[in-house]
Amino acid sequence: MTYRSLYWLTVLLPPFIIGGFEFVRHDFLLEYLSMETGNVYITILTLLLSFLFATWMFRKIERMNAKLVEEQARRAVYEERERLARELHDGIAQSLFFLNVKLKQGQLEDARVAVSAIDNHVRQAIFNLRSLPEEGSSFTQRVEKWLSQWSALSGVDVTQEVKLDDGFFSPAEEVQLFGVIQEAFANIRKHANARHAWLKLVGAGPGNWQLVIEDDGIGIPPIDGEAKKYGLAMMCERAKQLGAAIVIRQRAAGGTEIRLTAGNGGMGR
Repeated sequence: MTYRSLYWLTVLLPPFIIGGFEFVRHDFLLEYLSMETGNVYITILTLLLSFLFATWMFRKIERMNAKLVEEQARRAVYEERERLARELHDGIAQSLFFLNVKLKQGQLEDARVAVSAIDNHVRQAIFNLRSLPEEGSSFTQRVEKWLSQWSALSGVDVTQEVKLDDGFFSPAEEVQLFGVIQEAFANIRKHANARHAWLKLVGAGPGNWQLVIEDDGIGIPPIDGEAKKYGLAMMCERAKQLGAAIVIRQRAAGGTEIRLTAGNGGMGR
């Protein structure tokens, strides 16, 4: 039974039953029931019918809601699987292609970097599969969990600030942005020799957001022209897919800053 059917049943059933009783009472029972006695009976009947109908209706609604919750949970699982499939395809497939090219060229150092990237993607996929969707299915929660795990594994403290509305990014954008975050923090762990890292992600409206990742490590050499390293090139490519401008530079206080800005951005400099 649909909610529309319950609505009309709630509206029509009580008037028909009570109105029918009143019609019978006035036409056929006036000789046997006084007005006072009839009023008492109709009050008791109304109370009894209201109790029985409300009990039945709310039990029906509870069963419908339970079924709806079950369907939503199943859909969340399917959506999470689809997201993981997109993430694995986007990350591992490209990394494997790059690995194949570098092995054919005999460039073992770049091939090693590709293997490390594949390892990071697989570890992240395993971590996501271990997390139930209801434990943290939003993008913000996934970022927070991943950074917490990364900090525990790397020993580098992380300060994070994420200000996003639910559903701010599309699933495809989330995959690209998560890839940028993963690559940036993988570089911090491997190359920066940092003690602290910062992440700030702020959305100011549709198409307007900014991501800033910083560390207090040894810093990055100036980049002239296009990024040559595979990891940096991948971040630049992901930023392009997101329609964001990317700046990679040394911090004045030491370390590296990576800044992605889309639209007018979400915060000041």
